[in-house]
Amino acid sequence: MSSYYDQVREAADFIRGRVAQVPDVAVVLGSGLGDLATRVAGAVTLPYTDIPNWPPSGVVGHAGQLVVGDLAGRRVAVLAGRAHYYEGHSLLRSTFGVRVMGLLGVKTLVLTNAAGGINTAFESGALMVIDDHINLVGTNPLIGPNDERFGPRFPDMTEAYSKRLRALADRVATERGIRLAHGVYAALHGPSYETPAEIRFLRTIGADAVGMSTAPETIVARHMGLEVLAISCITNMAAGVLDAPLDHHEVMETARRVKDQFIGLVEGAIAAL
Repeated sequence: MSSYYDQVREAADFIRGRVAQVPDVAVVLGSGLGDLATRVAGAVTLPYTDIPNWPPSGVVGHAGQLVVGDLAGRRVAVLAGRAHYYEGHSLLRSTFGVRVMGLLGVKTLVLTNAAGGINTAFESGALMVIDDHINLVGTNPLIGPNDERFGPRFPDMTEAYSKRLRALADRVATERGIRLAHGVYAALHGPSYETPAEIRFLRTIGADAVGMSTAPETIVARHMGLEVLAISCITNMAAGVLDAPLDHHEVMETARRVKDQFIGLVEGAIAAL
């Protein structure tokens, strides 16, 4: 049986053989944020099911395909959808796409997600740059024997999210008149939404938003030396903030409503790299 590294390399080689130029920027699109992929020029579209060893994405709002082409003057790979831990994938599998991007030669990773707002100053539809995260998934994608071909045994996470890229996002937001918040993202594994008591706990420990992805991908990216920018779309206020139940349809509708601002911010950041 082939090793995990060999599986990642096989996927990277498959992609490299089907695109004229490998990307140096990758963007992972969260729930309802897939419209950015349609703006990629000269696109080569590869369904995840065609890429060797790539885990499928089965969540509504995730197209499940890799789109490689040109966006905002850069060569990019857009991952339209991600595989989540809560779908039954191991963290090795759910972070597989990031590993492949690293072996392809990607240097900059832009992660996006739909998140619940914990900070009561936020409103539904806000865009938040992630300054730091709290990993409450209950495990870590680096558990197990370390493969030095990916990175060191104990990677530093002091600056998990690039200060340079966060400042760049602020500059782009100012230039384009986009309101942009900053905050700490708490990652839980889901798939159930959090209880009001859990949200009070998360607020107490310093979280501004909560979601079910991103932190494991960031850990893997930093393990491989990629520079990371992450943006949350606050698609709903978390449990107990408002007197209303949570619904994935609300997540999708809010993402649709703010997609122009979101696309403008990501495109502007890529152009300014």
